[in-house]
Amino acid sequence: MPVPVELSLALRYLRPRRTFVSIITVLSFAGVAIAVMVLIVVLSVMTGFRQKFEEKIIGFNAPITVSSPNPIYDADKLVTLIDKQPGVTASAGVVRGPVLVEIGGDPDDDSNESPRIAFGYVSSAPLDVNDPVLPLGKFLQGGQYELRGGSVVIGREWGARNRVFPGDKIIILGGAVAQSFLAQQHAAPGKPIVRVMPDEPTVRGVFQTGHYAFDNDFLLVSTEMAQHIYGLGDGVQEIAVRVKDLSQVTAVRDELNLVLPQPLVAETWMDQNRDFLTALATERVVMTFILFMVMIVAAFGLCSTLITITVQKSREIGLMKALGANDFQVCGVFLLHSFVVGVIGSISGTILGLLVLHYRNPFREFLLQQFGIQVFSSDVYGQSEIPAVINPVFVVIVAISAVVVCLLASLLPAANAARLAPARALRYE
Repeated sequence: MPVPVELSLALRYLRPRRTFVSIITVLSFAGVAIAVMVLIVVLSVMTGFRQKFEEKIIGFNAPITVSSPNPIYDADKLVTLIDKQPGVTASAGVVRGPVLVEIGGDPDDDSNESPRIAFGYVSSAPLDVNDPVLPLGKFLQGGQYELRGGSVVIGREWGARNRVFPGDKIIILGGAVAQSFLAQQHAAPGKPIVRVMPDEPTVRGVFQTGHYAFDNDFLLVSTEMAQHIYGLGDGVQEIAVRVKDLSQVTAVRDELNLVLPQPLVAETWMDQNRDFLTALATERVVMTFILFMVMIVAAFGLCSTLITITVQKSREIGLMKALGANDFQVCGVFLLHSFVVGVIGSISGTILGLLVLHYRNPFREFLLQQFGIQVFSSDVYGQSEIPAVINPVFVVIVAISAVVVCLLASLLPAANAARLAPARALRYE
């Protein structure tokens, strides 16, 4: 099948004899490829970051939380009411709050280490590993998921920071101990005081969710121990609600707010993290716009390449028009040239982007170990590794957009070439 003359000339102009034009043609390919690669890598990482954030938040917490300014003492009745609502899978009471932890104060320990005080958050957790509301046992990294009989499971980062390991005993000082101490200080002489002793659980296991804030701050205890730590009796601080369909979480929240008595309020995980999610969405839009400007810059480079070619090839353009080529055929040469550059650049950039995404975490470790460069710090981003979600539709859209931008960049040089008069082009030949 014969190749159209426009395509034949476009391909020949991609590999000219002149070194300078050849170099700028290669730079045009590289500019488009880099722009496509950067767009795919950055936006895939941002999409993965949001998805991982959602998974960790919903995995450690629940999609919906029912809370009140005061402790909830009729949790069983509320759980029964909530479970009857459409779209709800299960619900359970939760106790959660800040505590002080004394480490190394075990009198049976033969070491001479002085006690240390660390800060943390206690969260009540179900005894069942596969609990339908909060299946936290799936995050166990080491030891046992055991919360019975004065046991605690600690976050991996919290344990590493405070040098606490399975088998160690710690002392948890919560709100009940503080209230008891204050009551003792302000009690009238001779008035009996009920002293609340701190809990002294033994570390049985270590969990890791992959979300730095959870792994760095939280300790999991049984509901009974958490209630004792805060002096709640049989009360809880909030009710965690698991839903059947996460896409309907807003509708379920609205239904719960209609049936729940005041001052109880149901909030979704999105309501509780609204500022962060809004900032993340804004950052994604801004980054998309900024990175798309890289593609526009590459298009300007391609435009300058085509302008150079029109000047270099004015004699050939004049000959084409003198032999009967019309304006559309002349335009077609430069449009096809730009199309080929866009297609090859898009394919190359897509391949490079997918390779970078595939080796993103090994490369991150290499930079950290060899040069001490910390990329995507877990302290800042709350993720133990660089997340990424490759959306095929998004990749195709980026690649097609690059081709379209390249075609738009060729319109001006193509129009100038089409307007070139044969007599003027061949005057001095």
